[in-house]
Amino acid sequence: MSRFFRGKGIFKPLNTGRIDDHVSCIREFAANIYFYTKGKTTIMIDAGYNYDRLEEKMQWLNIAPSRIQHILITHQDTDHVGAVEADSAQLFQNAQLYVGSIENQYLTGEKRRRVFGGLEKLPQVIINNPKKLLNDGDVFWIDDIKIECFLVPGHTWGHLVYLIDDAYLFTGDTLWLGADGGQSFLNVLAEDNRLSRKSLADLRQKLDSRKLYPIIITGHTGWTDHFAFAFAHIDRSCNAWVKQKPRDPKAPYDSYDESDDTEENARNQRLEKATEL
Repeated sequence: MSRFFRGKGIFKPLNTGRIDDHVSCIREFAANIYFYTKGKTTIMIDAGYNYDRLEEKMQWLNIAPSRIQHILITHQDTDHVGAVEADSAQLFQNAQLYVGSIENQYLTGEKRRRVFGGLEKLPQVIINNPKKLLNDGDVFWIDDIKIECFLVPGHTWGHLVYLIDDAYLFTGDTLWLGADGGQSFLNVLAEDNRLSRKSLADLRQKLDSRKLYPIIITGHTGWTDHFAFAFAHIDRSCNAWVKQKPRDPKAPYDSYDESDDTEENARNQRLEKATEL
């Protein structure tokens, strides 16, 4: 898979570090996982790959795996749930997962995940953690952290995004930030690209109607606090078959090369927002 995306400027993961005092990030190859901290509570958003450096990089951020008792799952693709899969190192085996009720049908085997226009079926993901199932519009609290979820089907049938404290929106693979603005995530990985674009447009409308303009944080292309930029091209899906234009100068040739992700930078530098050309 990495060879397919190499040199196209598609994946633009953040390195390990902090966006601000609430949000920390870990880079796992081409993907990011996030931690939201408020007071004494830290929750995790997505669980990355089955990645052998996760505990090491968590130490860079002074976050112990034992602190993580709650994990919000946007969707069940293995680059977002690997650390809680049954064959993982089980760093979070006692954590409760929050997952969409529709998305859970992939985990039970009722649905099969398909990519590349439905031509390829992916293996069923097995997770043994306790789960709380969520539906569109659910609002709940973890200690004094407010969480609201929105159903955004298209990339997967049950994909959720999470609005935390009305100030941070974690979008998983709903949104792709290009150098000229956001659009729907990769066309080759969507269950239904037309539905993905509609979901993105609906999400924008829901937020705008409530005058909510949160920091928007994606699974593979960084973050932005520019609402109009994030939703600039909701009528498009990122075309993974071609090199991206305009080219983001910060996009790595090979996003699976982690040589620039270091402990020194993670401890001492804030993570810049996505490039806007």
